Amino acid sequence: MKKTKMISASLGFLGVLMIAAAIILQYHAFQINDTEKAYQKVAMKDMADGIVVETVKNDEITTKTEEINEENIEESKNTVEPTEEVVVEDEIKEITTYEDVSTIPVDPIVYDGLTLNQLAEKLNRSLKAEVSGKGYLIASHALELGVDPYLATAIMLHETGCNSGKCSTLVTSCNNVGGQKGGPSCGNGSYKVFPTLDEGIIGFIDNLYNNYVAYGLTTAETMNSKYAASTTWAAQVNNYIAMIRSN
Repeated sequence: MKKTKMISASLGFLGVLMIAAAIILQYHAFQINDTEKAYQKVAMKDMADGIVVETVKNDEITTKTEEINEENIEESKNTVEPTEEVVVEDEIKEITTYEDVSTIPVDPIVYDGLTLNQLAEKLNRSLKAEVSGKGYLIASHALELGVDPYLATAIMLHETGCNSGKCSTLVTSCNNVGGQKGGPSCGNGSYKVFPTLDEGIIGFIDNLYNNYVAYGLTTAETMNSKYAASTTWAAQVNNYIAMIRSN
């Protein structure tokens, strides 16, 4: 009887141990499954800023940020498909505004490489006494008619002597600068009188054109026989021309 009780007690104790062992094994298996959970990727953020990976292990959440280095950024840029470059060319319109263009009038060359004003100044350097400063009148009227202004001035200087600083009485009394004859007469003589000096100069140049240049007599040599009795007249006039050119 006593032996039977001992066996029963042993079996009971063994059963308890087996139940306890089963409970322990079940609990251990649950713990293994719980602790061996794989890391779970839960989010991926902007590639340019980094990658955020959240993992779960032992009921703890670990957040890890990996910075992408410059080389990775370049590689990521290279993988981006290039977009088509759009070039916008602005239409260029050439606008000419005449109001904005400043134009400076340029005097034309009229004779011997000179402008009219320059020619007048050149003649004035040889004109003295009563005919001083009459270079513009001589130059403009002579060119208007096609008369050589140097030749006209040289004849006037030869006939009046004004280059010496003192003009002849024919100039001072009759405004006759070329030794012209005709009426109205100056002092009942054969020489012509003019109301003013300017009219006398214009009349003189008109006479050169009408009676000489118009007939092809355009030089002192071709005019000599008709203009004066002296055979040296042309040479003397040419001397004055040379002087005028050099002034």
